[in-house]
Amino acid sequence: MKRLLSLCVMSLFICMTAMTLSGSQERDVKDGIRDRFVGAWRLAWLEEQGADGKFHRADCAGLLVYTRDGHMSVQVMYRNPPGGTNAAPLQYAQGGYEASFGTYEIDERAHSFTYHVEGALVRTLIGKDLARVFDFSGKQLIVKSTRPDEHWRVAWEHY
Repeated sequence: MKRLLSLCVMSLFICMTAMTLSGSQERDVKDGIRDRFVGAWRLAWLEEQGADGKFHRADCAGLLVYTRDGHMSVQVMYRNPPGGTNAAPLQYAQGGYEASFGTYEIDERAHSFTYHVEGALVRTLIGKDLARVFDFSGKQLIVKSTRPDEHWRVAWEHY
């Protein structure tokens, strides 16, 4: 009887240890993805779909910051907006400049994140949840909108 009780206790200990390690590995993977986001990024390129249906690189510069505690901010400046008009999509930029901040949540399985806008130059963005898909390619973070009516993609590189 003592031997059976000892085997049960040992089995329970092994199961609990396995479950703890499994949870720890899941946290490590999630933290690993978040760690890849955290920091300051410079804009490498931004492509927008033109009237011809092809993607064209915009002449712009930008800064993107992700914090470990789930905050982010983004700024993009179009260097030469044509004729004083908006070069960027109207829903994000004003006068050739885009700026917003808020929080983000990562969905690792979907390779996406949701940007919860708390403040923005374009005030209609405030309070919106912007879904984005991402991929890492070498040193670049590639981001695209999940919306079928938005045709742009952007690459960021860590400073």
